[in-house]
Amino acid sequence: MRRVALVTGAGSGIGRASAVALSEAGFTLVLAGRRPEPLGAAALEVGNGAVAITCDVRDPESVRALFVEVQERHERLDLLFNNAGVGAPPVPLEDLSFEQWNAVVETNLTGTFLCTQAAFGLMKRQSPRGGRIINNGSLSAWVPRPLSAPYTATKHAITGLTRSTSLDGRAHDIACGQIDVGNALTELTARMAQGVPQADGSMKPEPVMGAEHVAAAVAQMASLPLDANVLFMTIMATKMPFVGRG
Repeated sequence: MRRVALVTGAGSGIGRASAVALSEAGFTLVLAGRRPEPLGAAALEVGNGAVAITCDVRDPESVRALFVEVQERHERLDLLFNNAGVGAPPVPLEDLSFEQWNAVVETNLTGTFLCTQAAFGLMKRQSPRGGRIINNGSLSAWVPRPLSAPYTATKHAITGLTRSTSLDGRAHDIACGQIDVGNALTELTARMAQGVPQADGSMKPEPVMGAEHVAAAVAQMASLPLDANVLFMTIMATKMPFVGRG
């Protein structure tokens, strides 16, 4: 039986690369995201019966419709990769608007919760029961960058959600883990080559790694049997300034 995987934020970056890697690892892919054009292109790249479904993870009804379609198409879900995420402008904390704060919280935290909740229900009902949920965390879950309060706060919260989901899933054969990524080269991180804010107030370029390496790590976590789990994995550009920060 071919396993079914759902990737959110799958139209670009880590999500798209992970969808390709998961397909190569033997999963049938469902790709979800807000932008239909890149999502459709990603599904064509993935191939092997991959489908693209437009979804706004911030909207409970949109998430409900997504999981109804997954169940109708495939009758089960073996893997959810909660990848969708956004950041806020790097402005002083006191200048951050409520709308900017809320946009990050709604996508990174509430969206991950809504998808986790829907996946949990489906994985408990299906036969054979169980499955795996992988959350895209960040090195910001451990050490923040300057001017990143909304993003950092949500990634800390994702760590708590990962732990709770892992604990609550034990009785139902649902495993949950988190991958914390540092400096993967995507459209969102291309600016790192020009300079990234440092704790001393300076701007310095930082080393990056290819998103395909993150994708390979996600596929490795996803391919484990359900009696084994990577609870937390850190994957980062080797020479980025993480160890020794502060």
